[in-house]
Amino acid sequence: MKPELSLSLQFADPRHRALLPRHKVLRFIRAALELPGEIAVRIVDAEEGRALNREYRGKDYATNVLTFDYSHEPVVGADLVICAEVVEKEAADMGVPLLDYYAHMLVHGTLHAQGYDHEVDDEAECMEARETEIMRGLGFADPYPRS
Repeated sequence: MKPELSLSLQFADPRHRALLPRHKVLRFIRAALELPGEIAVRIVDAEEGRALNREYRGKDYATNVLTFDYSHEPVVGADLVICAEVVEKEAADMGVPLLDYYAHMLVHGTLHAQGYDHEVDDEAECMEARETEIMRGLGFADPYPRS
């Protein structure tokens, strides 16, 4: 049984609203959740994504997903901010269907919200393996194909 999830889904940038109906976003996040969650997902444009990345990470560019985690247990509390323009460009550059890449970013952000980290080598392998397992379970290809 999947953990309970309270989801707030916001589209500051509406370009992909039709691609991301609430039931799909719930499915992707629930697949990665290990505990009950209260998660807000906000799809933003590059300007907002850049401003948030600059303010909170000191990096002056828009990134694909930002995770603001507030609690890991007993309830996972987090905001996931996904930049529509960056996700669209990266998916196109990699030749990955846009929905597949959004699913990956939602899984990736949800894992971060639970304390997973990919900045440390041994943790990166663990996080990537978990992402691959979840994405395959959702019916998607391995997001980290080995050459």
